[in-house]
Amino acid sequence: MSIGRITRHLFQHHWRAKQVFTPAVLDRIEQAIKRCEATHAGQVRFVVEGALDGAALFRDQPARARALDVFSHLRIWDTAHNNGVLIYLLLADRDVEIIADRGIDAEVGAEGWEKICRAMEAEFRSGQFERGAIGGIEAVSRELAKHFPPRGPHPNELPDRPVVM
Repeated sequence: MSIGRITRHLFQHHWRAKQVFTPAVLDRIEQAIKRCEATHAGQVRFVVEGALDGAALFRDQPARARALDVFSHLRIWDTAHNNGVLIYLLLADRDVEIIADRGIDAEVGAEGWEKICRAMEAEFRSGQFERGAIGGIEAVSRELAKHFPPRGPHPNELPDRPVVM
């Protein structure tokens, strides 16, 4: 566990996420999810967590492990076609993780998701949080459209509203 990471998480904490992802930005991200989900039969969730705290921080929980917890907690795995995708940002670490259900993950694979994550992280490093988030949603949606194109009406199985933790 690094002192630098603990310090970042303690001082950046949750207020930073709300400062960067204002209600107006969250509205635009939600609209991007709605617009993109019309192009495929998958489900996309966007979650930003300002910082880890408590046991997760002091256990030095990696962002990937935390993203898996969030994926499970939000029941993103519970879609009819196993094509739910979580885009998770741990803001204090500027770390993006994509957790995908087995149906879409088998098609895209770790390398494909990692490429999207790195592009988003580059935008976030330059302070372009909204552009990075929407760009990531669009990139994930292109993969979903390629492998799970819309076939008639499909229900919206998961909320489109981004989650700020």
